[in-house]
Amino acid sequence: MKIRNALNVKTPKPPSQKNGGSSLGIRNVKWLSFPYILWMVGFIIIPLIVILYYGLTTDDKSFTLDNIGAILHPINLKALRIALEQSLISTLICLLLAYPLAMILSKSKMKSNSFIVMIIILPMWMNFLLRTIAWQNLLERTGIINIVLKFFGLPVLNIINTPKAIILGMVYNFLPFMVLPIYNVLIKIDKDIINAARDLGANSVQTFLKIILPLSLPGVVSGITMVFVPSLTTFVISNILGGSKIVLIGNVIEQQFRIGNWHIGSGLSLVLMIFILISMAVLSKYDKESEGSGLW
Repeated sequence: MKIRNALNVKTPKPPSQKNGGSSLGIRNVKWLSFPYILWMVGFIIIPLIVILYYGLTTDDKSFTLDNIGAILHPINLKALRIALEQSLISTLICLLLAYPLAMILSKSKMKSNSFIVMIIILPMWMNFLLRTIAWQNLLERTGIINIVLKFFGLPVLNIINTPKAIILGMVYNFLPFMVLPIYNVLIKIDKDIINAARDLGANSVQTFLKIILPLSLPGVVSGITMVFVPSLTTFVISNILGGSKIVLIGNVIEQQFRIGNWHIGSGLSLVLMIFILISMAVLSKYDKESEGSGLW
């Protein structure tokens, strides 16, 4: 009887399930997200509504699409084309540099991954503007790099105020945004999968193409997005390293807001947002397809 009674004893439910503690905990978690929601409304949604309003209206508050159509002006089209070319080249260079670096870091035998991450993000502790100005001083015709080259009798570099200097500035400033997502994905790949591929006869190239690369695509897509978007919208780098001689679409928008023409500036911003949304949608779709496909 004692054994039977012991078997019939019901396990008491946790207090949280009896008195609705779980639902109370969910409510508390929701309240914790309130500051972020408030911040998002104040600094994301409201500014977007303001840009949308100015971009679709005139000075007399009437509806118009002329502000968006301003992108068809030859100067604006040229600035958009140059910005797309510069951002695509910078993103490609960052990817080519970041992927091998991320693979090397992921295979390192160091015990502390936080130390590796700190080394990568260390330059980002300095202000973005100061980092760009530092490169301006380095690349000047009388800068440190040319002084060293002259000392060794080598030809000097004349890339300041050229597209190459802008690309260099973009790559330097945005490279960590490509390295970190790829690195975070690579360190989470199960080593047993790689070992299984080796046991089945796959060589290093086959293992990389059929195992490592497909599994790391989410990090690659995230890195491309985080580099392409700021590269397309930047205007500080082109102003400093380009000497305001190379005008990107970000420079055009900044100039429109500076002279007080909010309507044209907002209209061009909407066009730029459309380009960014399309690129993010394409990358996101490709990312989902790569996750749904098999490894083999």
